[in-house]
Amino acid sequence: MKVLMTIGTLEYLQKIKQDHPEANILIMQNATNGLAYYEGNNDDVFSEERTYETVDSVGEMKEEGYVVMNNIPVTDEGRPIFEDHFLNRQGKIEEMPGFQAIRVLRPVHGNTYIILTQWENEKRFHDWKNSQSFARAHQNQSEKNQERPSYSAGPSYVTAYSMVVD
Repeated sequence: MKVLMTIGTLEYLQKIKQDHPEANILIMQNATNGLAYYEGNNDDVFSEERTYETVDSVGEMKEEGYVVMNNIPVTDEGRPIFEDHFLNRQGKIEEMPGFQAIRVLRPVHGNTYIILTQWENEKRFHDWKNSQSFARAHQNQSEKNQERPSYSAGPSYVTAYSMVVD
């Protein structure tokens, strides 16, 4: 499955959604911008987009919720290691209250993968971040361990969005 994303003003993104009623386009926003998200096989939804292939997918993206995207640059030779790491994860996040969906997205162009999680609300995401499951899943990435993983092509960064309901 492909994932397409584009950014813009809410008005612009809502017009795209209105122009493509057959496509399940989800719209989200943060303090900086709006983002339209589409999963499927239609390449003609956006005029300019970032395209991803889905490496792993659990749950269904919903029109309501809170989305966190961990943007992780990965070297070309590190892609198999990175993907294997996520394909063989323990899956504890799916058991957390408020969890809705996770997507591991491989960029078609560029080197920045996205680990996208969707939660019922922001509080549920923070509950996950403060949980023992999160600590175990990220124990090798603690602040004491400042060394980047071998697959890293640079620092990662996080973006968060609230879903926009029509």
